[in-house]
Amino acid sequence: MLKENMSESFVPVNARSADPFDYVREWDRLRLIKGWWHSFELPDGTQIDGVSSLAIQKQRIEAFAIPQSLNGKRVLDIGTWDGWFSFEMERRGADVIAIDCWDNPRFREMHAILNSRVDYRQLDMYELTPERIGKFDIVLFMGVLYHLKHPLLALERVCALTTDFAAVESFILREEHRPGAQVAERTFMEFYETEELGGQTDNWYGPSLPCLLALCRTAGFARAELREVFEYSACLTCYRNWLPPESAAEWGPALLAAHHNMNYGINFESRRDEYVTCVFQSHLEQLGLQDVKPEVGGFGVRPLKIARAGSESWSVHFKLPPGLDAGWHDVHLRIRDSQRSNEKRIAVDVRPEVGAIVITGVADGCTWKPNELDFSRGNIIAIWVRGLPSNADVNNVKGFLNSKRLSTVHVGSPCEDGITQVNATVPKLLGDGSMELRIEAFGSCSTAVTLEVLAP
Repeated sequence: MLKENMSESFVPVNARSADPFDYVREWDRLRLIKGWWHSFELPDGTQIDGVSSLAIQKQRIEAFAIPQSLNGKRVLDIGTWDGWFSFEMERRGADVIAIDCWDNPRFREMHAILNSRVDYRQLDMYELTPERIGKFDIVLFMGVLYHLKHPLLALERVCALTTDFAAVESFILREEHRPGAQVAERTFMEFYETEELGGQTDNWYGPSLPCLLALCRTAGFARAELREVFEYSACLTCYRNWLPPESAAEWGPALLAAHHNMNYGINFESRRDEYVTCVFQSHLEQLGLQDVKPEVGGFGVRPLKIARAGSESWSVHFKLPPGLDAGWHDVHLRIRDSQRSNEKRIAVDVRPEVGAIVITGVADGCTWKPNELDFSRGNIIAIWVRGLPSNADVNNVKGFLNSKRLSTVHVGSPCEDGITQVNATVPKLLGDGSMELRIEAFGSCSTAVTLEVLAP
């Protein structure tokens, strides 16, 4: 349940100072005096009084409804600073890695006092990848986003590291900061070139609340739920999955195709910003972005565009979810609260295993006459090829007729005997007569076979 939480000492920002960000300068002043940012309660009952009170820290973490028992869970705390949230997750039973861009002696002091086993590492935000530190059930990303020059890239990195949900807290612009700008209703983000936000040179962005929600969805999270608004920040729980359907939910849509939105193949690279297009059947007259729920490899992702593709067919366009392991992944769709559709498979970071490529046959795509194309009947040829890998597709299988590139329109799946059917169109400008046909894929090339092209 969303609550707007203001501390008892809250005074409208504009009433305190002509500069609405003077509170940041005050925090810096207090930190220099106290030495600690976080407050702590030590095992002997004594307390360390930091700039941030224990009560506020507990309010912030409870906003995300993180379970009290985290036994068997992995948690990553990005931007840990003095480490209170890391040690709290450890107290609940989690295996914790704490990350910061510098080696904070206050963290190490508290680590020793608490006899903690938290794994403390100094890494830059953009160095955080699953290959380097693994994946985590829960990622804490609190008070970090607006300190980064590349906030959307950072959220994509957070998404790739998360398997369940991320707890995202960030400073947000409010009406008090920019009166009359209607920032509460706009996907608005302000950029600070130098020290405009409180005199700190590492405060780069101030997003509005709608902008913060949109950034989290765009980064690849299926759902970004607003949990609480504090005086200076907002808390979002960002989930990798859709809510499960009810057991009595209706059947899912018929998924007809899933392919790369640019090259129409089935191969994707996780290091790139890539997008999937699916074509599916639905009898519904109206569908919006909130109605279609794509899923790849078990991770949900919000659509970017939905459009008609026929009388009862639709296309949906969405980001490839971050953090997919290398291999084959099933693509599913759900419509509203339906069950999953049938699956289509795509390959992510799959290295092809290519042997010798051999053309075992070629025929007219209309008459099926071997080694011939009759332009009077059409311009499609069917080619049967041995040696293509399982992730061969229309983008990486190339046909050449007398060294002229053909347009590959279909690549099937290999049969039991290892032969794959490839369909290609032949441009009529090539003329007629005997021509040499070759197939290339992944740097390997077949020997040529002869195709007799008949003029229309």
